[in-house]
Parts: sequence; structure tokens; C-alpha cells
Amino acid sequence: MSTLLVTEEHGRRFDLRVALAFFAIYVVWGTTFLAIRIAVAEVPPLLAAGARFFLAGAALFGFMRWRGKAAITPRQWRNLLVLALLMFVAEYGPLFWAEKYVPSGIASVLEATLPIITLIFEAVVLRQQRFRWTLAVSTLVGLGGVAVLILPGGRGAVPALPSLAILAGAVAWCLGSVLSRSFDLPRSRPVTAGAMMMLGGAVLLALSALFGEWSPLPHLSLRAGLALVYLIAFGSLIAFTAYVWLLGRMPATQVSSHAYVNPIVAVAAGYIFAGEPLTPRTLVGTALVIASVFFILRPSSVPEKAPGRAEARLATDASDA
Repeated sequence: MSTLLVTEEHGRRFDLRVALAFFAIYVVWGTTFLAIRIAVAEVPPLLAAGARFFLAGAALFGFMRWRGKAAITPRQWRNLLVLALLMFVAEYGPLFWAEKYVPSGIASVLEATLPIITLIFEAVVLRQQRFRWTLAVSTLVGLGGVAVLILPGGRGAVPALPSLAILAGAVAWCLGSVLSRSFDLPRSRPVTAGAMMMLGGAVLLALSALFGEWSPLPHLSLRAGLALVYLIAFGSLIAFTAYVWLLGRMPATQVSSHAYVNPIVAVAAGYIFAGEPLTPRTLVGTALVIASVFFILRPSSVPEKAPGRAEARLATDASDA
């Protein structure tokens, strides 16, 4: 892969750092959907989501503060809270709840519609992109893939309400991504991401307590505990750091390729490690969504600040989170 080569004085050589960073955003992020499903099998969903993002965000924000880069004005804190409500509470609360009922592979495919929804916001609602038939067709193909997955009837259909909850959360994330471009935010991307994760996690934990998820606190098996640790350490800290590092060294179009690799990894991980079914319906719907995202994110179609997945997509949009 050409992205794993760097040009130096003496020619081109393999860069292990780039390879490991792409492994993090391709494979680690792809497997977080299975980790979520394992965690919410024992931990209430809002509690699991809140713990993941509060601990990861506090660690990242605390580290940046220790480095002297965490100065945030009251206006910026307000903006960060608005974005945290949209991009973490309204996005990940429904996702964690839905994964109690929807296979992790399908959840990842539904999440992969983020570039499709963002394109609709930019081209149709806000008119930030000019209309092009190629993008319109790509969007319709992606929406067709979603319909194949969630419309009732036939073997392989998934529960409609949890699936719609995932899509509603994706809409909230995309709205936050679009709004973030006009908000006054800290210049440091890690500071912005850490603060947003920390705020979003705190609100999720408060909602968890309000809905009685803390009474009594669940008894964690080793499997569920390891899944939570994996989400915090690998999904939110290591993969995010790799994403931000890549954004500073690679074209955004190459880094954004994780958006159509993650579903492939997630579907494979669910099938291999959790026995999630691979029906013809699942394969067709997944293929349509991935093809749509691929054509939307091609170099000719990707805006300079195209959003990515999860905490890290934050990094591009908020300049970025």
C-alpha cells in the first residue's frame, strides 16, 4: 500500500508507525462494535457508554492539561457541551442500547452511513456542496442498503426500532459535525476531543443514574470487564491518537478510508468471534452501504474536513475533535 511508504533522502521505505496507525483505525475501530455488544450484555448501556467516554476523555484532557495545552474559555466550554450532547450522548447512548438487540456487524454497517448522512446535510440542507448526480446515486445506493437490512420480512432482517435508534444517533453526530465548523473551539484537536468525551461521558453517567442503572451496580465478568477496558484504552485512546497523528501526515482522503473498512472488519469479527449470522440479506445490505461510502469518500468527492468515525471523526470536523 502506497500510504505505508514514506519518501526520504535515500528513496522510499516502509514506515512501521504508519502501518500501526492504520491498523488502529482499520482493525481496532472495526472491532469496537463487538466489544460494545459484549459489554452491554452485562453492563447497562448508558453506564457502559458513560464509563468509556468519561474515563478516556478525562485521561486525554488531563494529559493535555499537564502539557499546558488545555486552556478553554467559558464560551468554548458551552460550545463543547452542545457538541458533546449531540456527538456523544445522542449518538452513543442509542448505539450502546441498540447493540443489546442488533448484531455488532449490522450496527457497524448502520454507523457507516455517517458520510451519507453528512452529505445529505451538506448538499441538500445547508447547500455546502454542489449537487452532483454521482453523489446522489451513491447516496441512494447506501440508503437502499439500509433498507435491505432493516425492512421487515425475509431471513436476516434486524429489529427496526434499535436500527432506527442507531440511524437517529448518526444524524445527531452529523449535525454536531456540521455545527462544529462554525463554533469557537480550542485550537488543539486532542483538547477538543478530550473535553467533549469527558463532558459527554459525564452526561451519560448522570442519565444512567437517573434511569436507575446504578442500583444495584452490575457484577462484571472478566469478559465484560476486558471489553470495557478495550473500548477505553484501545478504541478511544490509542485509535484516536493514531487517527490524529495520521491526519497530520497523510491526505484526509486516505485516512477517511477507515469509514468503509471498519464495517468489513466488524462483520467479520462478529461472525468469527460471536457467531453472528451472515445471511445473503446481510451481505447484500453491507455491500451496498460500503460501496456507497466508498464512492462518496473518493478523493474527488471528499471535502477537506470530511468527518470520520467515532471520537476521531471529531478530529477532522472541529479542526477537529
